[in-house]
Amino acid sequence: MRIILIEDEKKVSDFIKRGLKEEGYSVDVVYDGEEGYFQATSDEYDVIILDLMLPKMDGIALCKKLRAEKVTTPILMLTAKDSVNDKVTGLDSGANDYLTKPFSFEELLARIRALLRKSETATPTKLQIGDLILDLLTHKVTRAGKEIILTNKEYALLEYLMRNAGSIVTRTMISEHVWDINFDTFTNVIDVYVNYLRNKIDKGDKKKLIHTVRGRGYTIRE
Repeated sequence: MRIILIEDEKKVSDFIKRGLKEEGYSVDVVYDGEEGYFQATSDEYDVIILDLMLPKMDGIALCKKLRAEKVTTPILMLTAKDSVNDKVTGLDSGANDYLTKPFSFEELLARIRALLRKSETATPTKLQIGDLILDLLTHKVTRAGKEIILTNKEYALLEYLMRNAGSIVTRTMISEHVWDINFDTFTNVIDVYVNYLRNKIDKGDKKKLIHTVRGRGYTIRE
């Protein structure tokens, strides 16, 4: 899952980004409303976390602008303002949820999970390719009934491949959805992680699921 965090307080943004990455999310951070608008309309995200008080364009104006341009990504608004009127204004501007600072990180995670569930009501809770099953709720991965233990980054990579099963995903696409906007695309980290997955998923099995498409990228299929 890919999240954009639009927050100008660097200590807050660093804390949130670190915690979300530890949970397996890919996180991009921007520090003002104008850059947030550009990024949120240029790339695809699963959730937008938006601070209310931002330089260049405040959170309310940004939220309204995104909704006016038919951006339907769930928006979680963060603010130090906790009056009922402030909450109503935030929700009426198009936000899906509202979280008052200071907040517990566990509550932030719970609200993100709730937004993701609402946005995926028509989406199955499991992804399956052949005998490989990925449970989106428990993060449990099995092949032929045997559990496969993955790191957070391996899981995120596998989930992205399985969500795009049968299609070719390029290294650039993987870097944008599994890593973040600051990822160095000239490194071989993606190839290394694909090999990690192959060793855990395909090794010892006659039917290989992860395939290299020479000169283009990778695909997962039966």
